[in-house]
Amino acid sequence: MNQIFTVEGMTCGHCEKAVTKALLAVDAQAKIVIDRTHNKVEVDSDTTREALAQAIAEEGYRVAA
Repeated sequence: MNQIFTVEGMTCGHCEKAVTKALLAVDAQAKIVIDRTHNKVEVDSDTTREALAQAIAEEGYRVAA
């Protein structure tokens, strides 16, 4: 299932790597595309939206509703 998140606080490549690592920890098979300039994280995963959002938030980034 393809899901798009608006994620605030990503400012650099390290931020992108942190978000990617957190999402892959929840679903190692997830396909992730990050567009930092538009604060968008697109995730193709069968994991619930809530679990993915929680993984991003635990890295210290705000997931907009």
